[in-house]
Amino acid sequence: MYPGSLAQKLPDKPAYIMAASGEVVTYGQLNDASNRAAQLFWSLGLRPGDHIAFCIENHPRFFEICWAAQRSGLYFTAISSRLTPTETEYIINDSEAKLLVTSAAKADLAQGLTGKCPGLKAKFMIDSVIEGYDSWEDATGSQPAQALAQELEGAQMLYSSGTTGRPKGVKHPLSTQPIGTPPPLLALITAMYGAVEDSVYLSPAPLYHAAPLAYNMAFQRVGATCIIMESFDPIEALRLVEAHRITHSQWVPTMFVRMLKLPEELRTQYDLSSMEVAIHAAAPCPIPIKETMIDWWGQIIHEYYAGTEGNGFVMINSEEWLAHKGSVGRSPNAVVHILGDAGEPLPHGEIGTIYFESDTKFEYHNAPEKTAGARSSQGFTTLGDVGYLDEEGWLYLTDRKAHMIISGGVNIYPQETENRLITHPKVQDVAVIGVPNEDFGEEVKAVVQPLDMADAGPALAQELMDYCREELAGIKCPRSIDFDPELPRHPTGKLYKRLLKDRYWEGHSSRIV
Repeated sequence: MYPGSLAQKLPDKPAYIMAASGEVVTYGQLNDASNRAAQLFWSLGLRPGDHIAFCIENHPRFFEICWAAQRSGLYFTAISSRLTPTETEYIINDSEAKLLVTSAAKADLAQGLTGKCPGLKAKFMIDSVIEGYDSWEDATGSQPAQALAQELEGAQMLYSSGTTGRPKGVKHPLSTQPIGTPPPLLALITAMYGAVEDSVYLSPAPLYHAAPLAYNMAFQRVGATCIIMESFDPIEALRLVEAHRITHSQWVPTMFVRMLKLPEELRTQYDLSSMEVAIHAAAPCPIPIKETMIDWWGQIIHEYYAGTEGNGFVMINSEEWLAHKGSVGRSPNAVVHILGDAGEPLPHGEIGTIYFESDTKFEYHNAPEKTAGARSSQGFTTLGDVGYLDEEGWLYLTDRKAHMIISGGVNIYPQETENRLITHPKVQDVAVIGVPNEDFGEEVKAVVQPLDMADAGPALAQELMDYCREELAGIKCPRSIDFDPELPRHPTGKLYKRLLKDRYWEGHSSRIV
């Protein structure tokens, strides 16, 4: 299904509700608005296979743009609303977008793009206008609410968050199928997660990220109602579960951490009994954090490991995880391989690069060398993550290859150290990186965001280093700890380690980017 068919069946049912403002968009309204936008795209000469881009916050118009492109056979690129004009310009130009939509809230960014994106045929702004931009409301309002004569399934073309360099546009072939053709994700959320028309899905993350965007649209295909948080707040998220009787939700581990760091009397005062499925992904979840979440919420927590590339999907439910703690699961749609640096298969239990063997086709837009770099000689593809398989085929993540620290010739994966430090009651967030060491090349450093900056200092640093040594080998423990009031973490849970590394590697050479 899609908004066109749902508008006939459920015209007055909320497709989504904005959590803070309370604004409701029904399936009938979503269908009409996306039809008008699709007509606008057509009138400007956009045809199936063309690209559009938009850079807006979690806004009531967000899904109108998505569905307009989806039903027009277009590629659509949702750009992070946290990027600078230079970063946004790169994505617009690299994606070859012919149309841009932004919002009044992003007026400064929009102004910074003036004269920088020659491939754009049109630029629109929601809620207001500035010089060089036309009113989105006026432009779409002048179009008919009828569907295009031919509606074909479009596709997202999202960019990696660029945590280790220039972002890459992940491009999949268009299906050329009529709108309403079920995507693979629809089968997953219905068969594995039990999504139905009566489901209520809480989305606490930025919509421009791959998972929130795809999952919200998938839940909208079944006729469910989505509750969209404009920004994440741990107490507000719990309140919304109770207020809207949320059945399904999706999180990242940093959200779990923030909820668990709340005073117990605050986090336990809400009725969460309506929740049937709580999904988490995007980053490895420390074992103690997940154990506590399952104790709190029950065995409703499902984890998956996947990427925007869609080359493989690994999943695990609570019961399976409790029997294989630390695993991210097994794959229902791909064969998982662990390969060494020379591309050789590695035995069970040995750490190497994770590859998927599947039928999914993707490329990195305008980057054939990066596309080739993601493929093994056997034709398998990788997201660049490192891990191992146990003898039963359960996958365990170690870290990203680019985050590996090499100290005195020994490979150190910082995720293990981060997982230990984040469980300390005085730690809000943490990043472990390699910094220059004249004798060993690199040494381990932790950059910690304390729960209270007043605690920052040598005493807490020593306490945290001792805390690590209680469970970890000395080489994995930080030799020094710095404190920061806020780490450069993306709202999707990913940490921009390259920004932290830049502080320490200025004037030095490093093979790590």
